[in-house]
Amino acid sequence: MAQIEASLVQITGVRVEETEEGLQVILETAEGSLEVPETRSIGNALIADISNATIAEEFSQSEPIAGIALVSVTSLPGDRVRVAITGTDAPPAADVRSASPSQGESDGQGLVLAVTLGDAGSVAEEDAIQVVVTGEQDEGYYVPNASVGTRTDTPLRDVPASIQVVPRQVIDDRAVTNLADALETTSGVNPETYGGYAFIPRIRGFNSIDAVFVNGSRREVVVFDNPTTDNIERVEVLRGPSSVLFGQGNPGGIINYVTRRPLEDPYYNLTLQGGSFDQIRPSFDISGPLTDDESLLYRFIGSYTREESFVEFANSEIYFLAPSLEWRITPGTTLAADLEFIDSSISSLTCGVPAIGEGVADIPRSRILCESGGFGDLFGKYDLQRYNLSTRLEHEFNQDWSARNTLFFGTYTVRRAAPSSSDFNENTGELQRVIANQDNSFISFSNNLDVVGNFSTGSIDHRLLLGFEYSRQNTFRNFFFGGEYPSINIFDPEYSDIRFQFDSFPFNGQRELLSTGYGFYLQNQVSFTDNLILVLGGRYDIYEQETINRITDDSSDQTFYAFSPRVGLVYRPVDPLSLYASFTRGFEPSSAILADGSDPDPQRSTQYEVGAKVEFGDLAATLAYFDITRTNIPTTDPDNPTFSILTGEARSRGVEFDISGEILPGWNVTASYAYTDAVVTEDNSGSEGNRFVFTPRHSAALWTTYEIQAGVVEGLGFGLGLLYVDERQADLANSFAVPSYFRTDASLFYRRDNWRAQVNFQNIFDTEYFVGTNEFRAGGVMPGPPFAVVGSISVTF
Repeated sequence: MAQIEASLVQITGVRVEETEEGLQVILETAEGSLEVPETRSIGNALIADISNATIAEEFSQSEPIAGIALVSVTSLPGDRVRVAITGTDAPPAADVRSASPSQGESDGQGLVLAVTLGDAGSVAEEDAIQVVVTGEQDEGYYVPNASVGTRTDTPLRDVPASIQVVPRQVIDDRAVTNLADALETTSGVNPETYGGYAFIPRIRGFNSIDAVFVNGSRREVVVFDNPTTDNIERVEVLRGPSSVLFGQGNPGGIINYVTRRPLEDPYYNLTLQGGSFDQIRPSFDISGPLTDDESLLYRFIGSYTREESFVEFANSEIYFLAPSLEWRITPGTTLAADLEFIDSSISSLTCGVPAIGEGVADIPRSRILCESGGFGDLFGKYDLQRYNLSTRLEHEFNQDWSARNTLFFGTYTVRRAAPSSSDFNENTGELQRVIANQDNSFISFSNNLDVVGNFSTGSIDHRLLLGFEYSRQNTFRNFFFGGEYPSINIFDPEYSDIRFQFDSFPFNGQRELLSTGYGFYLQNQVSFTDNLILVLGGRYDIYEQETINRITDDSSDQTFYAFSPRVGLVYRPVDPLSLYASFTRGFEPSSAILADGSDPDPQRSTQYEVGAKVEFGDLAATLAYFDITRTNIPTTDPDNPTFSILTGEARSRGVEFDISGEILPGWNVTASYAYTDAVVTEDNSGSEGNRFVFTPRHSAALWTTYEIQAGVVEGLGFGLGLLYVDERQADLANSFAVPSYFRTDASLFYRRDNWRAQVNFQNIFDTEYFVGTNEFRAGGVMPGPPFAVVGSISVTF
């Protein structure tokens, strides 16, 4: 958009020339003046980040003179360009000045970096840190841009919504290996897990199991999956109803994880991680060009995990592979393909700690209540296989118009057979159990076509998005629930070794769910001035679903129609500060059966949100107030109790604050706080006034690291993590709750040359807490892990 980008200056060329003192790097511009940046040293590299700049073509030159290993000029998020000059033995120095007209920088005023070699003798050889230049660089804790809020690459400060990004460096520094743990530092998100494997995110209090996206595409809706972080570059959280861009879904928001892309420069990383509970986890990440002209790039990521658990008899084994390719067909056309494969086998998932009174039973968190027994190796665990294939075709017609087609195909199968809680005697401690057997499969397909264009109407600039989405999901559920399995006393357990024949329990439920969606969406980002932006959007959805009982051949089908609007305004009174307000609506299909046999209306959600965003250098913060109302919730029909009426209503309102970035060189932080008041406001089943399940009223998180920048122990770093979660109701009836908790984590790491060693201490005060609920008293809640140590060592070359 012309006015927003008026201050941007494009670097049209880069020249490196040898001088008597060393060399000079000349950045050429056709028009406009580049800002003179500050410089800093990281290891042997001199870094200069230029604000309000873009580069037509990134530049890299190896060993231009003796003593200089590399000169590179690359683009960064947030309209910045980085000049990195790496010395062979020591960081060089540079005098930065504006380019004079006599140096031939056209009509623009570029920059000249006059570089002199660093003095290697000033640093003892044993204390020098060599910087190994590879294609993979730390993004840091500050991410100024994300596509999840607008489906365009827009600075977060210009999006009228609350968005938080978890970058790769935070994931690595915290040593988290699954998506649920990566979300612990985000405000308003409660990542509920079951034994560390199954995963249900709750965003602003709403169950958001259908809210996980991959590269902007909806993935299959599955409980028993907690994606690994090996192939995640960053996690983007968009809070609030998002139907205007992503179609049907819950009102809380969406979680979009962006996978890691192939790199132009060769990159090879090997990591070995191990720790408490006999964990062993080797992984690799290799990338680079397959052709001399770098038109075809590859990346291949893989890991293997084997570990026991703090829960008795439990263990897991997980294989993960993620190859990807990127083909630069022409300068304006790119085709990328990503594949993810996971095969996991997890044994002895616990039933959970049952409720007693208004709390939970006081038993050791390591005690298992659904032990492995019969059905050979299958009983008491689940096996999971998942394949995800996504492709992305991008084409730039010219500098103003582009198109992007994104395709996603995923398959998922899970087979689980285990005892399951059915009833609990709170006086005697006897837990009644039945057999639960599931053999489920899921097939998911979606295709999004987006066209983005920039144009002006007089002095007003527009960024237009036109899109169409087609999606289809097939869900096949085969299950047996019932039979008899020996009861167990939770205070004095005697485990069963009864062995069953698997075919002794044929499925008593076989259901198939077919859903098809068509979505047409339009969005216009209107810039009246440099500091006043209006975002208007709307989407019309047609959503069809059919349920088939494969035992009786009975079926039912429903069709939903919904229009979801969005209006948002961003005002920047001063450059670092953005104020915004927005109105959004969303929808999700209903499973209600009405007495008159008609199709129910979809559930609707309405949100009002206001907030402020501020950026100071590499530090950014967001403060938001939201008010969400969900209507048309099915509730019991008082005249026909076997049917439903759509009069239920729920409300969530609150305040969220998050801050991320670099406070001082080497000192990074990400912190968040959320106040969430989420209650049922209308219901015919007696739940009016009850709080949402497993939603804390208050929650806060902090993770911060500091890495020493110079001296004998340069490269040594420390990390500290704090997590507070308020009391949570464990069922919708609010009959029992889990207490609040405060958890402390820490880390110690050291980086030298191309090696990195790290030790993370999780839950260092061995706090007892709970991370998931089965939402009924006998099923109880899932305990969180005790104190654990995880160590890793990695090498990059």
